[in-house]
Amino acid sequence: MERQVARQIVEFKCKTMEEELKKLGFKVNHHERNIKFLKSELNAVEEACVDLGTGIMCQLKVRHYLLASKMPLMKDILGFVATLGKVNDDNLSRILSEYLGMDNMLALVCKTYDSVKGLEKYDKNGFIDKSSGLHGLARTIGKVLDGRFTVFCLENLRPFSDVVNTDDPQRKLILQRPRLPGGESPPGFLDFAVNMIHLEQAHMSCLTASGHGLRETLFYSLFSHLQVYKTRADIESSLPWINDGAISLDGGILRPNGSFCLGDSKNLEVKFAVSRGVSSLPEDITDMEEQVKLKNWEKERLLEDMKREEDLLNQVKELYSKQKHELMGYLTQPAITQMAHGSPTVRSPATPGSNPFGAKPSHMQ
Repeated sequence: MERQVARQIVEFKCKTMEEELKKLGFKVNHHERNIKFLKSELNAVEEACVDLGTGIMCQLKVRHYLLASKMPLMKDILGFVATLGKVNDDNLSRILSEYLGMDNMLALVCKTYDSVKGLEKYDKNGFIDKSSGLHGLARTIGKVLDGRFTVFCLENLRPFSDVVNTDDPQRKLILQRPRLPGGESPPGFLDFAVNMIHLEQAHMSCLTASGHGLRETLFYSLFSHLQVYKTRADIESSLPWINDGAISLDGGILRPNGSFCLGDSKNLEVKFAVSRGVSSLPEDITDMEEQVKLKNWEKERLLEDMKREEDLLNQVKELYSKQKHELMGYLTQPAITQMAHGSPTVRSPATPGSNPFGAKPSHMQ
């Protein structure tokens, strides 16, 4: 009877400790999921942050125009991609911007390689010279340029090699439209993305030394033969006639490598302006600065949340490990091991008549 009671006590204690371990395991999973979620949020914030290199160029051109106009570095910098073209539809603006991504939309565009070299200098050890180039300019307006930024050089881009429609004020590229066996275009086909970018007159006159404009160089490099359709269904029905990717106004994206972009669309904060006069870009540099401050604040908050979750996770893991060690230690005690094999054992301290401290009975002293 006493052995049965002792066994029940052991089983109860083991079960209790196992339940505690299970609860701690759930807590570990909970904190790990929280950390994973916070990391995804942090990545989203970092992607949404306006590139500081672009921000500095904006400030130099808008707030420090006189200073910038005297800098040789600035004369061959045309701006960044998002400001060099417009489109005639909000949906087209959104999907083209998502297709290119924030890095390309905020990439600086230079006419010559000399201007690219002027943006950044290096010392003899290959480290960036923070006192020259764009880094040095940043200091003149109280900014610090940190992180990577993309730069396109027009004269280094391989231009469109076929015919340009010189009779068209926009100098659109003459591209072979997809044709069904009957000669008509596939249902829903609108045009090639490269020809749906509207260039302002000032940008139309921007030519490389070899006479190529922005459409033949920059935008052809970005879009190539990317086709634009009305709907995803139109893309699907036209797959045999799509060689270099396609997008649709309802959010479909087929990459040139044949991959499809599924899921919810990203609502990028920087998009191509719409030609009817509604700009999707921040109207004032102050707006851009406020956006950067807000995103940096969100980033700091997320980092703090991640730190707290990681601390809690470490605490729970430590407690889990400790209790697991205690359980294993308890189960490997000689008395418990003997009981598991049905051998006689010391009575439980909770059992009447037990002698847990090994003291001799009074009549034997």
